[in-house]
Amino acid sequence: MTGVDVDAASERLLAAHREIASTLRVQWLGRMSFADALALQEEIVAAKRADRALPDEVLLLEHDPVYTIGRTPNQSSLLGAAHLPHPLFPINRGGQATYHGPGQLIGYPIIDLQRCGQDLHKYLRWHELLVVELLNGYGIKASQRDGLTGVWVENRKIASIGVGVRHWITMHGFALNVSGDLSPFQSIVPCGITNVTMTSIEKETGHPFSLIDVSSDFEKLIDRRMRGLRI
Repeated sequence: MTGVDVDAASERLLAAHREIASTLRVQWLGRMSFADALALQEEIVAAKRADRALPDEVLLLEHDPVYTIGRTPNQSSLLGAAHLPHPLFPINRGGQATYHGPGQLIGYPIIDLQRCGQDLHKYLRWHELLVVELLNGYGIKASQRDGLTGVWVENRKIASIGVGVRHWITMHGFALNVSGDLSPFQSIVPCGITNVTMTSIEKETGHPFSLIDVSSDFEKLIDRRMRGLRI
């Protein structure tokens, strides 16, 4: 496995897991519209509010083409929005505009942060470390960048992260570019970062990747991490 100080990142990830979750159920849901996925998240969050003993989980899926933007008065990253070729959803996460579509692995962890210190900063870093370790397994030298949420390959962005929290239960999560068309990002300022270049696993490796296979690898990574907690 290659990557940036993989052993140190692995130790940080294991420590983050100790803080974030003791059980974590992962589900692959396939292709789902953004509206349906949002409704499902809200349903699960409501159930967890009613019963805090319910297990934490991660929903893995792929979206039909859509743009989203977080709760911010500054919507300049949309470049006016009227020109967008796909639907736009304002949602209850932080951050500026991004694109979701075919070939992108979406991960929505729904986790009760009351169980793990109510530390949103640590939770965001946990997202990044998981994706970094996943990409290291494909020989991609991915990393975090100070002051910029997400995952990067040098100066190219390969995964975006935006979360929402209701009563300390999380929604939304990460979007990892696996394969497919990245041109819809050109209609916005992705995550509000000017002149950013978006990349994908396929572009970085020169090989096609199955979204289902990457989803399976992510689930295996979670399982290894959870088994590590039980050692």
